[in-house]
Amino acid sequence: MISNSSVKNLVKILIGAAWIDGVIQPEERQYLRQIAQEKGVAHDPDIKPWLYELVQVKPDEFYKWVHEYLGDRPSNEECESLLQAISGLIYSDGEVATEEAKLLNKLMRIQNDSNQPIANTVLRQVQKLYRRWVDVQN
Repeated sequence: MISNSSVKNLVKILIGAAWIDGVIQPEERQYLRQIAQEKGVAHDPDIKPWLYELVQVKPDEFYKWVHEYLGDRPSNEECESLLQAISGLIYSDGEVATEEAKLLNKLMRIQNDSNQPIANTVLRQVQKLYRRWVDVQN
């Protein structure tokens, strides 16, 4: 069973990913609120300031959350969940902004710095996602 703390951390990461380009698009906003509602954290006082855009998430804070969420030895389930959630958010507005592409590139760099096989698997999946998007754009 996934703890409430893990669910809140995942939602925070998604909110941070939406802020990565400095603006939350309407489709991203709708996606985030739907996920928060489905996960039962839409009215959580720890989530509300970010979910309702009262506080902007800075990139450094976002990357800190990702590291805290995955930890030193992430499980396959955590990695898959994070990958699927970020993918859903990125594609929710039908386009990948430059900053979102940079996010994917940064995750790829983390992969190169990581000695964790599970983290490498997740980041390879992110690379495939990014390459698929690039192919669709051409």
